[in-house]
Amino acid sequence: MALLDETLLRAGYCRECDLEQARNVQKEYGGRLGHIMLNMGLITEGQLMNSLCECMELGRLSDLPERPQLLSVSTIRAEFLLKNNVFLLSGGQDEIWLATNDPFNLEIFSMVERLASKPVRLFLGTEEELRDLRLALESELMLDEEEKGVSDLDDEIDKLRELASEAPVIRMVNTLLSRAVQSRTSDIHFECFKKFMKVRFRVDGVMTTVEHVSSGVKLAVITRLKLLSGMNIAENRLPQDGRISIRVGGKQVDIRSSSVPTSFGESFVLRLLGKEDIQCSLEGLGYFPDHLSLLREIAARPNGIILTTGPTGSGKTTTLYSILNELVTDTTKIVTVEDPVEYELEGINQIQVRPDIGYTFAHSLRSILRQDPDIIMVGEIRDAETAEISIRAALTGHLVLSTLHTNTALSSITRLVDMGIEFFLLKASIIALMGQRLVRKLCPYCAKPVDVAPEMLASLRFEELKTYYSLDDPKLRKPVGCDKCNHTGYIGRMAITEIIPFANQVQAEFEQDKNFDDPNKLGYRTMQQDGLIKALNGIVALDEVLRIT
Repeated sequence: MALLDETLLRAGYCRECDLEQARNVQKEYGGRLGHIMLNMGLITEGQLMNSLCECMELGRLSDLPERPQLLSVSTIRAEFLLKNNVFLLSGGQDEIWLATNDPFNLEIFSMVERLASKPVRLFLGTEEELRDLRLALESELMLDEEEKGVSDLDDEIDKLRELASEAPVIRMVNTLLSRAVQSRTSDIHFECFKKFMKVRFRVDGVMTTVEHVSSGVKLAVITRLKLLSGMNIAENRLPQDGRISIRVGGKQVDIRSSSVPTSFGESFVLRLLGKEDIQCSLEGLGYFPDHLSLLREIAARPNGIILTTGPTGSGKTTTLYSILNELVTDTTKIVTVEDPVEYELEGINQIQVRPDIGYTFAHSLRSILRQDPDIIMVGEIRDAETAEISIRAALTGHLVLSTLHTNTALSSITRLVDMGIEFFLLKASIIALMGQRLVRKLCPYCAKPVDVAPEMLASLRFEELKTYYSLDDPKLRKPVGCDKCNHTGYIGRMAITEIIPFANQVQAEFEQDKNFDDPNKLGYRTMQQDGLIKALNGIVALDEVLRIT
């Protein structure tokens, strides 16, 4: 069996200096030589597959004379094949033909041999070449329980439509939508319990119960919401997603809807996306001038990855939209991949992923790279495949913006390493890490000052906070409540953030400790410190900062 490096050189896929560079990385970090060269952009996936086939005397999927068809073996479950990215092909007589992109998965191959009672012959293909086989296998899994009482189902649908079309139900739903828009609600929750349905509004991140609907009406309300959302009103066993576009109180509102079956009915959530309300400007997010200037300096870089982290609902997407809004020019092509597309941005190509048909973040990213973009926004890095393609895009001259679900900015490096991404790739591609949360802003009409005792300043480490931002005259305020803020004491929300350029000092700390997570050691303030500084400037309440952080 020939060596991989000799095969790559002989085929002209790389140069000796490329191999030497990859070997140095392998010595320091380990890993397979071919995988390292692929991640560094020195060879393509097709070139790697061709070379592996020659070295290991395996078949090449693209060389088969006819398009391969899937083979079904009763003793091998389709879920097992999908999980391990291997596919059985028709064509072998006394052997099992198996397509994969990993020839080293020996344990899986022996298991297939044992279950099929035949020897296995491997055919290697790229991820793109395996995509059709994956989609075909996934579609087979979905073909079950299609024909059950069609006439009875039609009668049930007619009854549901009648219920949802009654005037009181329509009036109730319209009134709730109107109240939600007036009170700056971001989400409306319809929750079914045994004896009633509870309706709750989320305003500035906090849930409040606004209505109790009787058990006899809850089905009609859910059906009305499904009709507005374009959902299947007869399906109550599976989750569904939909969208509503309506005008309420003179405002155009896009609503993203979601239904999930529960014990006593369906839980229905409406996410209100007011087109006139979105602030796609960095100034509107509440950054202090030093953070604003640092973020603009980072976003001006021609290539690399900017990662923003935080839990769901922490404003990560809005932050990325605001950065993109400043980068839009006639000379720049910007493409986003999102799930879902929340707001329409002028001058930006926005793509909605469709995991249900196999159009995932990873598949979409591969297509985007052939569209000659300058800047790419990836809605979320959910797996190693998406992370690897994003890194490859950054290393080949693109600016990539994305989000990750971690608690702090620095912990995103640990998460990516846990996904299996080599640290040398992170060093070469990531240019900045951001972490953020949203806190409620005090109502400017009714908030009252609070006496700041020396003991309180000491407990907040006031002197330490002054090293990160000027605090000459600290002032705390507390919420009171008035007509302007619906007697909550708060109006709107703002971001508290930590922004850390992934420079040499940060990289050196991670090389010593893979779990490093101390922005202060690098001279940057944490999210909590940013919030405390905003509280001591009278913008937010101290209790609110401590609650969030």
